[in-house]
Amino acid sequence: MTEARSLPRILIIDDDASVQVSLALLLKQSGYTALSCDEPQQAMQILATQGIDLVLQDMNFSLQTSGEEGLNLLTEIKKLYPGLPVLLMTAWGSIALAVRGVKLGAADFFTKPWNNTQLVQLIGSTLAYSPGASASKPDRRLLDQQFEFADIVGEHPELLKVLATIGRVAKTNAAVLILGESGTGKELIADAIHRNSPRAARPAIKVNMGAITPSLFESEMFGHVRGAFTDAKTDRKGHFASASQSTLFLDEIGELNRNDQVKLLRVLQNQSYQPVGASKTEQADVRIISATNRELAELVAANEFREDLFYRLNLITIRLPALRERRSDIPLLAQRLIADLTRSYGMPAVVLSPSALNWLSSRHWPGNIRQLRQCLERTLLLVDKPLLEQNDFLFSEQHEEAQQQASVIDGLTLDQVEKHMIEKAMEQHQGNITRVAKVLGLSRFTLYRRLEKHQIVNAEADDNDEYAK
Repeated sequence: MTEARSLPRILIIDDDASVQVSLALLLKQSGYTALSCDEPQQAMQILATQGIDLVLQDMNFSLQTSGEEGLNLLTEIKKLYPGLPVLLMTAWGSIALAVRGVKLGAADFFTKPWNNTQLVQLIGSTLAYSPGASASKPDRRLLDQQFEFADIVGEHPELLKVLATIGRVAKTNAAVLILGESGTGKELIADAIHRNSPRAARPAIKVNMGAITPSLFESEMFGHVRGAFTDAKTDRKGHFASASQSTLFLDEIGELNRNDQVKLLRVLQNQSYQPVGASKTEQADVRIISATNRELAELVAANEFREDLFYRLNLITIRLPALRERRSDIPLLAQRLIADLTRSYGMPAVVLSPSALNWLSSRHWPGNIRQLRQCLERTLLLVDKPLLEQNDFLFSEQHEEAQQQASVIDGLTLDQVEKHMIEKAMEQHQGNITRVAKVLGLSRFTLYRRLEKHQIVNAEADDNDEYAK
């Protein structure tokens, strides 16, 4: 039996001999086996025979500097070896070419000259998340034995895939983009990545990007020195400095305006920044995790989000399922949430009945876990019982609707209140005159007169109805 290889094998494809030598030395020092070649045909031969784990590929070759030959080689590699990660090497002026390469399947790109530490981190994170890193089906029990996931509740297969991904990428410095609807727990996932990372000893710094005004972006993110502007009476540390050797969580990244996207991109590319008014450059030793409930790819297509920043942020993408897509987890979540709520309020333990759990599991929950928690909290406060049943949640829901209607009615005239109530009843009963009249305690004739008075259109009215004439 052939002995399994212990060192990942990395192929360097570059027609510059000095680049080959420098990279090979760096890879050897970092615990990898390096192979080198200087042209595409030889690269394909090595790939066919040597069992390569990752490729470092230059985008430009001496005979053709437009980059098309590099793109063609990348396309051929991804066609024959779709699971093989490729990192592209490019000059600073050819970043647009590298972005095209990422769209064709490259894992990421780096610029020449490179930073050795950052490149080794990029290689390590890329290998950790390669498709062959884990082929087994995730098991919640085994995941909990290896990682700290106590705050994340659920056993649905889609959630287990998310946890398995966290386990693979947490130990790396790879940039992670978390996508999902509002209320799905994106911040919880970011916390789990940080908690299971080598940076967990220092607290993660969380920033809501939608809450930072453009005029304050640089000061908030990079800090400023005394006297940098009128109100800068003291030095101020920015979020990048606060997150040094830790994790910087950029929530609502899709809300960042185009000008500030450029400033953020520059820091991610250079791994350095300059506080406002300072002459000294600071190193940005942070791990970036970002999140949004918007589709960044669509924003890129609409020219609202920079394509190069998008590819910097989503080396690893984690997409969270909506609560309705993992209904089997709702009973577990509900019981965990109700236990947390009773503890936080100092209340005796409360149990959810099977009828309550079934009712909760049947709901659509457009607001996801956040809405589920709000529903449980409201019912817990309104109903003083040790066992909550379905009717208790129905009572709570009706109470909430009544409160909302009261807030709408407050301050209206009697005629406005009457119109509101008729419109609400017409909506609830799809314009059925008989049902609406019964609910409001009116005759059909009186209801028609009220509809006419308030100019409420009744699309369901029968043209032959004598009351409608």
